[in-house]
Amino acid sequence: MKYLTISRSAPTFCPTALAVILIGILTLLAGCAGPQLKTQEQSGISFERAIILAEAKKTLGVPYRYGGNSLSGLDCSGLVQRSYSKAGISVPRTSSDQFSQLPPIKKARPGDLLFFDTSGNGKASHVGIYLGNDQMIHAPGSGREVTTTQLSLDYWQKRFLGASGPAP
Repeated sequence: MKYLTISRSAPTFCPTALAVILIGILTLLAGCAGPQLKTQEQSGISFERAIILAEAKKTLGVPYRYGGNSLSGLDCSGLVQRSYSKAGISVPRTSSDQFSQLPPIKKARPGDLLFFDTSGNGKASHVGIYLGNDQMIHAPGSGREVTTTQLSLDYWQKRFLGASGPAP
């Protein structure tokens, strides 16, 4: 009976393979150390609100376009409608209809809608999504892009009409 003899040689060092393995390990570690998805109890917001906020943040830098509701251009109510629809929540198309048809709330939470009279006629002519920490995301107007702004600015304080919270 013949026996097979296995000869073991010293392992060879392959820098490329080592680099690939090292990058893989570092990528995994970075994912573990990065921000974790928080549960509702941890973050204080519902899953729907998290979707609304994430979708709204994706639109930062999108150009303003009157009547727009896509990533090629958005107006303020189009931003709201797009963000809410991603969370499975239907809202009216215009800021005026959103303000008149959605239930008012006393204190806004992240994901709620904030309404403003920017035209001076006493009606809601602008809407933004409350981000928390005295900030909202909104599509400010012609020639500009979706951005965030501080709500403590006199401009917003003087024009604030109210808030709505159609999200759970």
